[in-house]
Amino acid sequence: MEERQIVIRKDDAGYFIASCPSLKGCHSYGVTLEEALDNIKECIQLCQEELEEGGRN
Repeated sequence: MEERQIVIRKDDAGYFIASCPSLKGCHSYGVTLEEALDNIKECIQLCQEELEEGGRN
């Protein structure tokens, strides 16, 4: 898996918001930092699979 930069911030409600700037629309969140990291990793994997499938058509 290719390395990607992840940006995490905490919003006013206390949720951790995670995004991957190099993948358009790749955002997630979690109640805990660990949950946000797990969720964004899954999101990155799904986005990469979509990009790979798109290249095959």
